[in-house]
Amino acid sequence: MKVTLLVPTLNEIDGMKTVMPHVKPEWVDQILIVDGQSTDGTAEYARQQGYDVVIQQKKGMRHAYMEAWPHVKGDVVLTFSPDGNSIPELIPECIAKMKEGYDMVIVSRYAPGAKSYDDDAVTAFGNWLFTTMINLLHGGHYTDAMGIYRCYRKNLVTELDLDKEPSYALAERLFHTNISWEPLLSVRCARRRLKYVDIPGDEPAREGGVRKLQVLRWGGAYMFQVFREIFFWR
Repeated sequence: MKVTLLVPTLNEIDGMKTVMPHVKPEWVDQILIVDGQSTDGTAEYARQQGYDVVIQQKKGMRHAYMEAWPHVKGDVVLTFSPDGNSIPELIPECIAKMKEGYDMVIVSRYAPGAKSYDDDAVTAFGNWLFTTMINLLHGGHYTDAMGIYRCYRKNLVTELDLDKEPSYALAERLFHTNISWEPLLSVRCARRRLKYVDIPGDEPAREGGVRKLQVLRWGGAYMFQVFREIFFWR
């Protein structure tokens, strides 16, 4: 099983210098940085470390993933945040769990024994609400359906139509935003009854950079998707 560690960045030089030295190259087969045209030297630093680098052309996390996808060498992708929210030492545990035959493994901030130190009242409630709705409406058993820190088969993207524009177009038009694919990935894994599991992992406070959340727009778009999937995806 070959693993690509996929790291999206946008002006994350402080986090990159603090977090990425703790990621041991032997843990994975490829470290791929997809950079959203940072102006603080993030991409240059990544190249100096010998990482593969893709410069993103269209804004938004989903476009970051799609532009990076042709450069992914692994048959398993582990998405990882370099801003301090993802604990590097959990990478081997996450990969080991995938080797047990899971389609997806999520490092959960809300599993028993784990805690988010980056949440505020709004984001904590939002994560609880979305995870609860996905579980109730789509038969999931998640403790954290929204997080980026997860490992999954690369071909799930095509199997679950995550690479198809209609999966996002209406939600993005209605709420005037660009969204990521983690919530939809969680929904469709649950609906397909794929094999997935949460493992506990703390979410530390971020290291530098700026929070890029669009709480109301993303929240509206994701909730629209959660309800739309009941009727429009099989």
